[in-house]
Amino acid sequence: MLSPPIAVTPDRGDWPAVRACLSAHGSAAVYGELAAWSPDDEDSPALRAVLGRDWPCGRIGEHAPSRRRYIASRLLLKHTAAAALRAEATDLEMAYGLTGRPSVWGCDQIDLSLSHSDALLLVGLTSRGRIGVDAERADRQLHGLRMARSVCTPGERNALETLPEEERNDRLVCLWTLKEAYTKAIGQGMRFPFTAFGFDLGPPEDAGHPGCRPPRLCRPDGTPCEGTAWSFRTDVLHLGDVAFRVSTAVRDAGLGRTANIEAATTLDPEIFAAVSGALAEPSG
Repeated sequence: MLSPPIAVTPDRGDWPAVRACLSAHGSAAVYGELAAWSPDDEDSPALRAVLGRDWPCGRIGEHAPSRRRYIASRLLLKHTAAAALRAEATDLEMAYGLTGRPSVWGCDQIDLSLSHSDALLLVGLTSRGRIGVDAERADRQLHGLRMARSVCTPGERNALETLPEEERNDRLVCLWTLKEAYTKAIGQGMRFPFTAFGFDLGPPEDAGHPGCRPPRLCRPDGTPCEGTAWSFRTDVLHLGDVAFRVSTAVRDAGLGRTANIEAATTLDPEIFAAVSGALAEPSG
């Protein structure tokens, strides 16, 4: 069971709710507003300490909005990992895979995913296996741009055609975010063809509404995939007057839920000791 995304702010006041969600379900999604997570001083020593090796990457380029979004999203990412691990953000270092997938360096029991759209920042975290999250503005125009043919399976296109014209774009945005979340979770991103798999969202009045049947993963011919390893959720979040469609995909690796994911028990012991010792030493 996946829970709705939790709103968080830099003051850390919302983190107990995130830890409670992780304890109950093994997975959580959090979101924040770009303005709230954007630092006033991009050159402050405190920011450099938190971002670590991400700080110079955030300083590359002269495009201020892109730089601001990079820094804010990494702050949310690192504080989310720190809250889950009951560690300080300055004590953790982020690593990135070949596709840009984030992880906590030396930690093999949690998985992270990051997405952002406009003013929304979104992070997914799980101790069960693999997670992917994606966010898009709900009013992003996809229908009418021939996107359905490149994004949807034949069954999904047929389902779109049964909807009133004014509902088709919302359904297409929903499918897009679910497919982005799923391919992020499997580590492929958009390299994996979106027409190679589909989703059954249920009746139009149910799709994406809390309390209704969650999305189901399907084969290209529309038949449901067997097994219960995957869980999906899609929601609509609001920041002011702007609505965002956000989706989460989690694959349960079948190893059971890890009850204790504190940093000292999930980081490789030698790495944890080395990092902690280095941080404790006075600088030369």
